[in-house]
Amino acid sequence: MQNPNHHDNSSSSRSQSPEDVEPVSDSKWAPRLLRECATAISNKDSTKIHHLLWMLNELASPYGDCNQKLAFYFLQALFCKATDTGLRCYKTLTSAAEKGKSFDSSRKLILKFQEVSPWTTFGHVASNGAILEALDGENKLHIIDISNTFCTQWPTLLEALATRNDETPHLKLTVVVMESTLVKSHVMKEVAQRMEKFARLMGVPFEFNVISGLNHLKELTKESLNIQEEEALAVNCIGALRRVEVDERGAFIRMLQSLNPKVVTIVEHEADFSSTRNDFVKCFEECLRFYTLYFEMLDESFPTTSNERLVIERECSKCIVKVLACDNNEIGDDQGDSERRERGNQWCTRLKECFTPFTLNDDAVDDVKALLKRYKAGWSLVLPQANQESPGIYLTWREEQVVWASSWKPQEKSMEVET
Repeated sequence: MQNPNHHDNSSSSRSQSPEDVEPVSDSKWAPRLLRECATAISNKDSTKIHHLLWMLNELASPYGDCNQKLAFYFLQALFCKATDTGLRCYKTLTSAAEKGKSFDSSRKLILKFQEVSPWTTFGHVASNGAILEALDGENKLHIIDISNTFCTQWPTLLEALATRNDETPHLKLTVVVMESTLVKSHVMKEVAQRMEKFARLMGVPFEFNVISGLNHLKELTKESLNIQEEEALAVNCIGALRRVEVDERGAFIRMLQSLNPKVVTIVEHEADFSSTRNDFVKCFEECLRFYTLYFEMLDESFPTTSNERLVIERECSKCIVKVLACDNNEIGDDQGDSERRERGNQWCTRLKECFTPFTLNDDAVDDVKALLKRYKAGWSLVLPQANQESPGIYLTWREEQVVWASSWKPQEKSMEVET
């Protein structure tokens, strides 16, 4: 079977009739054909697999509309699944992405995305609000940052600390860097310089530390974080929990509990690639649902010819291939946005074993509402209801929940055990 991303119209046109491309007139042709192909792969129907892969290849394009883009990126994953080449493809995609990146280009991309969409800034504002409330009145603050956003979350928090009514506190920021990410030592040195310069400008006493060389987040230990007894601690997890292997998430959450923080902030995408990981068709359906929303959001947020949009979409291809075409044990789950996501209620079940919800105050909620007003219509905020299983707040796009943000404090009895 040839890779469908390499077009060979002369041979394919002889094997299939022109009528087969008719589905392009259907406004939802891509999801329909992709679902049919996923089912054929699950059923090991080789004739139908070849037919649908060819049809998708004729219609797909990374430069077309949302249907064509979905067809292009999911076709790649389906081909890898059908030919058992997922691991090789994933490594190739990862290598190509790393070669094309630089600190400046990655930082500019992050900032541009934050400018046109609240997809990431929503979690930043919600987390900052919880951290400021939990650490209010403390003089020595320590934030452990487990994310991959080049510290773009922290300037607004520094501004807030600089305008506190009482004495400006000392802030120590410890950034946890995964070995598998672009953020190498020279990059973090530049990030540190930028943060230190801004802290001086704001008049906030500041210390910047980096924990690097980790291949998996499970390697992170309490001892490596250099937490001092007099420090008020916050742990900030932006897309961090999904980077931990599914079977090790409970142990990682218990490690966070052992740090005895004042607050832990959690931001995750609202999707479930975890409980369905052993059922290919169900996992495919959830993956397609999530990325259809994501691609539609990008389509309305960026101009059609935007290079930034194309780079973001290409980043998605790694996750789609990894989730759908790589064996669960082939690759360690420590590759940024390529991990198995869980929904807010699933994370709550895990977190409630060690933590209790820390509810955002009205000021923090108002800040999130003000943030969403800066963007195009279609975004909204959903607050927790009394009968909901998951505390926290949701960012919705066209009334579909897409990002979940929450904050937690250690259970009192658990804290007593630690002491």
